[in-house]
Amino acid sequence: MCLLAVLFHSHPDAPLVVAANRDERFARPAQPIQRLRSGAPRVLGGRDGLFGGTWLAVNEHGVVGGLTNRPSNGGRDASRRSRGELPLLLASHTRAADAVAQFLDRVRCADYNPCWLLVGDRETLFYLVMGATERPELVALPPGLHALENRPLGVDSPKVDRLREALRPAGEWSGPALLSGLRDVLRDHSIPGGVAESGRGDPRDAACVHTPDYGTRSATVVVVRPDDAPPLVWFADGPPCSVPLTDASALWAASAASRTTP
Repeated sequence: MCLLAVLFHSHPDAPLVVAANRDERFARPAQPIQRLRSGAPRVLGGRDGLFGGTWLAVNEHGVVGGLTNRPSNGGRDASRRSRGELPLLLASHTRAADAVAQFLDRVRCADYNPCWLLVGDRETLFYLVMGATERPELVALPPGLHALENRPLGVDSPKVDRLREALRPAGEWSGPALLSGLRDVLRDHSIPGGVAESGRGDPRDAACVHTPDYGTRSATVVVVRPDDAPPLVWFADGPPCSVPLTDASALWAASAASRTTP
């Protein structure tokens, strides 16, 4: 179960802070953070090795779009388009408000497997639902902490409840302490409701998931600063409990050298 946490207008140093873990089957190929779009606006994110999309995209203007999959009884419908296209579509705009306006106009739920998305920037944050309706459902979110896993936003969730408790002091984390604190949250193996070794609790309810064939494959932290500078981005190509978050912000400069969309 993926994890996507957003601090929106609730941190003194940054209007938008994102901390995310991507959970996936180990057999599914993926590539670490890279330039997903070199033309304006430049976009960074990890890349799905099967269909070329991404689970979390961030552009140079501070628009961040991420998704979590919405489980369905029949499993993934291979005839539908990849959900990984959707964060890229959202991050192709310079403002989140413009991104969702075009999203609602262009995207039809029947074309994609179900999912939930968060997209925001310095000014606004939105929750998008891709489900059984013809058009995506949209909710504008207020300032605060918003956390999304593989359940709808706002429903009871042991995973999200523990995350909220862990992020309670995040407003006091500044500078290096912010990155360190967020990594500690993302690397947490605590299982709400029990311990996996004793047969109690679901290991997928931990922030950092480990099972024989499925688990946390990567982690991302994004800090959108109040000025117009590109966001700060850190990425771990592996579980954050064992792989350090490394600064990927240099990719902005690297992508500036090329304006050709790959």
